[in-house]
Amino acid sequence: MKRANTFEVVPQSDEGEELLRRLLDASAALWNEINYERREHYADPNGDVWEISECRGRYGGTLGASTVQQIERKNREAWKSFFSLKKKGEANGKPGFWGNADEGRELRTYIRNTSYSVEWGEYSRLEILVGKDLKDEYGLGHRERPRLEVRGDPNWKEYEKQGRLELFYDEQAQTFRAFQPVTIDTSRLAQPLASEEAALDIGANNLVACTTTTGQQLLYEGRTLFKRFRETTREIARLQSLLEEGRYSSHRIRRLYDRRTKRRDHAQDALVRNLIERLYDEGVKTVYVGALTDVLDTHWSVETNAKTHNFWAFRAFVNRLACTAEEYGISVEVRSEAWTSQECPNCGSTEDTTRHRDTLMCPCGFEGHADLTASETFLQRQTTVSRSMARPVCLKWDDHEWSESPRSVPNEEHTNPQVASVGR
Repeated sequence: MKRANTFEVVPQSDEGEELLRRLLDASAALWNEINYERREHYADPNGDVWEISECRGRYGGTLGASTVQQIERKNREAWKSFFSLKKKGEANGKPGFWGNADEGRELRTYIRNTSYSVEWGEYSRLEILVGKDLKDEYGLGHRERPRLEVRGDPNWKEYEKQGRLELFYDEQAQTFRAFQPVTIDTSRLAQPLASEEAALDIGANNLVACTTTTGQQLLYEGRTLFKRFRETTREIARLQSLLEEGRYSSHRIRRLYDRRTKRRDHAQDALVRNLIERLYDEGVKTVYVGALTDVLDTHWSVETNAKTHNFWAFRAFVNRLACTAEEYGISVEVRSEAWTSQECPNCGSTEDTTRHRDTLMCPCGFEGHADLTASETFLQRQTTVSRSMARPVCLKWDDHEWSESPRSVPNEEHTNPQVASVGR
């Protein structure tokens, strides 16, 4: 099973940091050169995107032949992904560049699985392969490799094999980081405690509303997160409007994009971990996730579109959810949730209900929290729910973790107590 370790990497001297920056900068220059050539071939009706010039002679002395090969391969993968998305009508643009020499390149490289080693312990360390010319310049022996300090505990110390290492400089945190794919033995995975089920409603204001067959309900509030996301998006747009004609980005804009993405991913990673651990404790074996296309079909607006597509990155979220759930033996299934957010759980009406912010109201007398009601209705479409719902748990993000809010779920006090729904 595929998993990953992410950790901080620290050079042991100023000279060591200089060497590492030289390595990453040369890697970015190589990526840009390969990518420019492929973009030129793409624009030429008679060009072949897959034909590129030989780069090993010019970059091998700095990077090493294996790293040159990995960057060529990574760029090829990016173009294959572009063509695949283009075929589906989902491509957002050709593979981009890693900065430029004038404004600064994105410091990043990819190292073959046989060209690095990690030793975990009290003083963990990473050793990487570099080119002969770089070794000679910094006084390293023929068989010697640059050694870097590793900080942080890995998720998976024991693994069957390691994949291609991604090494990059995190400008926001001003530190070097590494991303190490690993393959682990599936016997290390947990097993579900029971055979319960859960359904998730992904919303525009509340990130996730969850209902389980045990009667548990969870609500992850997202307004504050999205407000910060949108503020950064507006600042990016403002800076782009100030660019000279013909320019599309800048060092500052790229940093804002990076910061926005990292904040979102950090919150979503923590949400997934918190949610799956809670569901595991409830004995959940299967999680149903509503397809986001249904959200746009029933509640489309410019703001909702921005939240569900730009902020949510739905495919990435579902993949993250499935990977984490797999560690606990929980399966994830994406199902249609059409009209669940408009269906009254009391009379079944979808045409007469009214939704205002977090509240769903029906002429029959029902009034309850819209997203929690939707998750319960969604779950009832997949399986039998025989238990009454417990008091919902509302969780809020504080930039570090999801914590239970001391306040009740919004609108809970207005729910009709005679209706078998979220208010009981």
